[in-house]
Amino acid sequence: MSIQPQTTYSEGFVAPGFEPLREAFDRNFAQLGEVGASCAVYVDGELKADLWGGLADIVTGERWRADTVGLAYSVTKGATAILCCLLAGRGELDLDAPVARYWPAFASHGKGGVTVRMILAHQAGLPVLDGRFTRAEILAYGVAARALASQKPLWTPGADFGYHALTYGWLLDEVVRRATGRTIQDLFSSEIAGPLDLDFFIGLPDGVEHRVAALVDDPLSGRPAASPDSSLADRIPDPELRRAIGADRRAPADLSSSLLIRAMTANGALRTPDADEWNTPSVRRAALPAANGITNARSVARLYASCAGAVDGRRLLDEDVITAATAERSAGCDRVTGLEARFGSGFMLPSAGVPMLSGSSFGHEGVGGALGFADRDARVGFGYVQNLLKTEMTGGPDPRVAGLLAALRDALGGQGLSGGTGRRKVAAPDETR
Repeated sequence: MSIQPQTTYSEGFVAPGFEPLREAFDRNFAQLGEVGASCAVYVDGELKADLWGGLADIVTGERWRADTVGLAYSVTKGATAILCCLLAGRGELDLDAPVARYWPAFASHGKGGVTVRMILAHQAGLPVLDGRFTRAEILAYGVAARALASQKPLWTPGADFGYHALTYGWLLDEVVRRATGRTIQDLFSSEIAGPLDLDFFIGLPDGVEHRVAALVDDPLSGRPAASPDSSLADRIPDPELRRAIGADRRAPADLSSSLLIRAMTANGALRTPDADEWNTPSVRRAALPAANGITNARSVARLYASCAGAVDGRRLLDEDVITAATAERSAGCDRVTGLEARFGSGFMLPSAGVPMLSGSSFGHEGVGGALGFADRDARVGFGYVQNLLKTEMTGGPDPRVAGLLAALRDALGGQGLSGGTGRRKVAAPDETR
């Protein structure tokens, strides 16, 4: 089934002055092949834009609605980082303590000096699992964490960094569980999502499945997006990575050749990004605090707005906690992805590949296009969640997101937030370093 052209795209609202955001959102459908998506912006704790449109399911033709949610991949890492920072601010978790203080078995093979903050900054040297696991084993609680505790790090912890695509969540979940007696899934639901009234689930609960948009692999030229063999993989130059994420689903990847493949697929147990894999109910329901957050743009923007300031009288993180969390911890060429990157304590920081809004932004993108961030100077919370998985593999920003951010920057300038308010200028992407 092909994706049928749409004549109208966006529903929802934009406040006066934020019309450029709606225009950019509609252009994504008209010019960039968007399937279904949502985009939202808070400024000073007030919702200024709340947009959605397109299709939640290309097979059934179901529309993306106000309450539709979608799997946002590593946007989940930002939510997990916010929870860890919240616990740190309360004194329930020491981010600079050795992991072994909470998890003694983790100290094996020279990992006794690994701190919680090193995991957040992708410095622990544990981006991949040793050995092969089935999907069921990967999804079962505690299996991956026990395996990681017994592993030797790939580099001296703290001396380098590399993206812990899936292991980030397993490691932090075990630390949090041992420090507090509760899982990240449970704590995020009760301490953050519930009080802030967010549709943001780390592991999908009962009764929500009917609201989840189905992920769609990047449609290839001349081939329907819903066909069994379609994916984004033909556009990726690395032949092993193409095989790993689905160009030929019958061909096993050479897991010895690429840290990126191993990190993104858990040694082949869980292809990422991949619509078929992640549309599976068991994957949606699992507790994967690095990758399976299911949410919408409104909730992502509200989450980050509550870090940049107060929303309905609630603020999650104090300024000193944010300052510590957004201090640069890792920068340069990522050992796993091979791309230039910058990380604080669990948050991506602005870079050429992830420009966000200005140098004062912090947040996290998700493979395939999703993005959430806060900007401390403009006091903005931004969210974008979509179901079409586009991966440029060039280190540059997704053009859909780039257009939305340019429009947001224009709207903020028109609102007088680029000067004259005591806040720092809203910088263009090339001014973020």
